[in-house]
Amino acid sequence: MDAIELLTTRQSDSNLSFPGPSQAQLEIIKKAALKVPDHGSLKPWRFILVEGDDRDKLGDIYYQAAVEEQQEERIINRARELPQRAPMLIIAICPFQEHPKVPRIEQIESAACSVFAMQQAAFAQHLSGVWRTGYFAQSPKVKALLGMKAEDEIVGYLYLGTPTVTCTKPIRSTPEQFFESL
Repeated sequence: MDAIELLTTRQSDSNLSFPGPSQAQLEIIKKAALKVPDHGSLKPWRFILVEGDDRDKLGDIYYQAAVEEQQEERIINRARELPQRAPMLIIAICPFQEHPKVPRIEQIESAACSVFAMQQAAFAQHLSGVWRTGYFAQSPKVKALLGMKAEDEIVGYLYLGTPTVTCTKPIRSTPEQFFESL
């Protein structure tokens, strides 16, 4: 797949199954994560790979956080199931670093670019994925259980696997809707 095709056809797919990325595919995904804009060369990223039985461990972390933080019953009941929606997840974290020239937002943006780059690398290798956030990305308890500091951010959970259906999503927007001249 060439770069233009990748950039203009990539889509998120939430219906994912086995197999997940092979070791060779994962190495490419990892390399893509590190080739993103990085003002000050701070490398404001940390990644946790979650596959196999580790998906159960992440589900337990979600469950414990949801119970302790008194989330609604629906969130508590689904907590353990969520990591099972794909064969592999990559938790993307921005470990915030005080810096006189690189503000917090730029560090988070760099980490976000890494998630997008990993998803692009997966798609280019005929895998698919979906980038999720929500309550479990904002939960102080989840962050603590993952060994993060309070000021760190979970930028997202990248779910990766093989798409279970072949469907091209419709074009929802056109460039004319968002680009204008000064």
